Formats: sequence, structure tokens, C-alpha cells
Amino acid sequence: MTRRFPAFAAAALAVVLAAAPAVAHERPSRPQAAAATLVGVASAAPQFSTLTAAVGAAGLADTLAGAGPFTVFAPTDDAFAALPAGTVERLTQPGQRRTLARILTYHVVPGRISARDLATAVRVGGGSAELTTVQGGRITAEDAGRGRLRLTDSQGETFWITATDIGASNGVIHVIDGVMTPGH
Repeated sequence: MTRRFPAFAAAALAVVLAAAPAVAHERPSRPQAAAATLVGVASAAPQFSTLTAAVGAAGLADTLAGAGPFTVFAPTDDAFAALPAGTVERLTQPGQRRTLARILTYHVVPGRISARDLATAVRVGGGSAELTTVQGGRITAEDAGRGRLRLTDSQGETFWITATDIGASNGVIHVIDGVMTPGH
């Protein structure tokens, strides 16, 4: 059963079900910059150079540096490199700005959703929770066993959350191992 998970419910679920298991995760490869915005934190991390360039090419830097809060499921450089050859280059062309913005905003959920909040929502949802993205699409978070969560995009592709709770002044970043695709 998939349960819809509005962003504002994250904090309430965490309080009510504080005993929920946290998502297993790696530590970020750099010190956290709590005072920096999501864009600043991503820009300072070498594993997000492609994402940072794409955010700039899509004209989203000011939005993601704004008040938020936002939860970003951030693909690494390796995730972008796994796309078919030429995809990133094509999408970062000026004529593709709308398409690129649509893809990137599909990775952003309104609100600050910690790994604990997400794990709680999945548990309350009987093994899955549906998230609505800023782009307007839906992604599903699912229990993958042993404290791990995975995301499923609108195309049915699955992605592992590999690191969680990278804090920023206007939200949180969770690292994923692929680039999700919104529906048409």
C-alpha cells in the first residue's frame, strides 16, 4: 500500500513515532555547512559538480538558494555520468532549459524531510510513502530492508539513497545513485 506523504506531515510523524529506525547512511565526504544554502552546500561538494552546473543552466540557483525549506534528492556526478552519452551536454544547452528544470525540480520536495521522517512515513505507510515533488510529479520511497530506503520514479526506475541528512540553512540533501525521470 502506498500512502501519500505531504511535506508538512514529516515533523508530526517524527514526533509521534520517534522510535522509528533511521535510514542507514554514509557520512558526507565533506564537513556540513549549516549556514550555507542548498546551492552553497552542493557547490562545496566535489561529488555534486554536475548537479551544480545543471542547476545553474536551468536557472534554478536563486530558487534553491531561497528560503525553502526543500528536501533535495541529489544525484552525484557518477549518477549523471551513467546517463547515455551526450545527455548532460544536450540538457544543459539553452534551448533545453525548461526540460532540464523539469527534471531537476522532480528531485526536490517541499519541506525539510529528514531520513528519520522519511523512514517513519514509510513505516506508517506499510512499507512505502508517496512524495509530491516541486515539479508536481510523484516519487515513492520504499523500505528496502536493513534500514535502507529506495526511491521509485514515475518511470518505475529505482534508486538507492546512499547518504542522508546533509544539512543546509534552507533544507536537507539526501544523496541518490541515479537521475530520476518525471512522467510526461
